[in-house]
Amino acid sequence: MIKKTTTLLFILLLNVLSFGQDVQETFTSSRIINGHSVETLKSRILQFRIEHRFGDFAGANGGLQNMFGFDNVADVRFAFEYGVSDKLMLGFGRSKGTGTPYRSLLDGFIKYRFLRQNKEKGMPISAALIETASLTYMTASLDEGQVSHFPEFVHRLAYSSQLNISRKFGERLSLAIMPTYVHRNYVDLDDQNGLFALGSAFAFRLSKEFSISAEYYHVFTSNVMRPTHKNSLGLAFEWITNGHNFKLNLTNSKGFGETQFIPCTYSNWLDGQFRIGFSIARDFKI
Repeated sequence: MIKKTTTLLFILLLNVLSFGQDVQETFTSSRIINGHSVETLKSRILQFRIEHRFGDFAGANGGLQNMFGFDNVADVRFAFEYGVSDKLMLGFGRSKGTGTPYRSLLDGFIKYRFLRQNKEKGMPISAALIETASLTYMTASLDEGQVSHFPEFVHRLAYSSQLNISRKFGERLSLAIMPTYVHRNYVDLDDQNGLFALGSAFAFRLSKEFSISAEYYHVFTSNVMRPTHKNSLGLAFEWITNGHNFKLNLTNSKGFGETQFIPCTYSNWLDGQFRIGFSIARDFKI
């Protein structure tokens, strides 16, 4: 009897792992927290996004005297994103920048979702390719020893490439892994131009309107070359209502976008150097 039960459980588990659900929506928006999700906008949908991040919640620069970070602004971003088709989307945005080391940032991306989880077709995962680029137009420093000196225009550019692989389990739980490569054209002598990171995330849908999520990016780099770098970790609560997507998050990252939060996170959660942030997205049919 025990042997038969074990065999039955094994067969059921194999079926769950081998075949996905008929999934239309793995995650509830095109972003998880800091980084992209596998989702793309529907064809001819224009989305306007506002993203805001405050100062340290606690630690030396937070606490009650700074209203737990609300007196300070780490970064703010405005963006327009568009669904060219149900599989392809483009985006363009502008952010203040954190000043460590960049300010006045323009960013753009292209995302193509080439796999969709589907039980009938035997496809157990969804997958997307995401290419991003950022440009700083801040005034160049006169100090040749600063990374913001920018001897040539090309030194103002940074890029990232990501493969986003996701799977939805049942109606509530979604998981994702995001191998990502970031390249910055100009860095300090003790830094690296190219970095590889492996992101991971989950989202759990509490109801039709509410969900929670977490996201972590581990950067594979030398501690000798980049001793002050920290890995990006974020937690979020999401609310979808009346055509709006509102997401409240906590993260140790200051900047937005893969070319910023992956290589330029220096805050430590254990020192209270995490911050409250939010994003609001509104869709328009074009």
